[in-house]
Amino acid sequence: MRSKIMYITTAAMIAAIYAALTLAGIGFAYGPVQFRFSEALNILPVFTPAAIPGLTIGCVIANLIGPYGIADVVLGSLATLLSALFAYAVRNIRVWKLPLLAPLGAVVFNAFIVSAIIFFFTPEEVAYFASVIWIGLGQLASCYGLGIPLYYILDKSKLFDRFNINN
Repeated sequence: MRSKIMYITTAAMIAAIYAALTLAGIGFAYGPVQFRFSEALNILPVFTPAAIPGLTIGCVIANLIGPYGIADVVLGSLATLLSALFAYAVRNIRVWKLPLLAPLGAVVFNAFIVSAIIFFFTPEEVAYFASVIWIGLGQLASCYGLGIPLYYILDKSKLFDRFNINN
């Protein structure tokens, strides 16, 4: 029973942090060129499977407020779900003791899926492949530039071990 409560609580906390970080940077979080601080959290499935629903629900909440409507709520959140599942699947593959493959799913899935949302649901003309590049670069910056240092800090702190919410 305690483990279920910890799982649900952890997922809820991750969802809240993801949504809050996205909305804190709302000026950068939506559009054909975007940078979401919250995307750094895509490293969390390396530590706990509770991050999978947490990231997905957090993305749903953030996308409800975003400018692309139900398409972004469904498809953008699907990109986050696929990213989280990918990160969890490759969590044990390490390069220089770092899970460098884990954020790759977020970069690829978001670059292609979010760019499609923007391409089809933006009134002004947006070039799809240009958007793929810009979204991908934003994802690289947040997932690797912020996510890998976040991994390092959380790994050294043993936070997930202390609260027994790890894999």
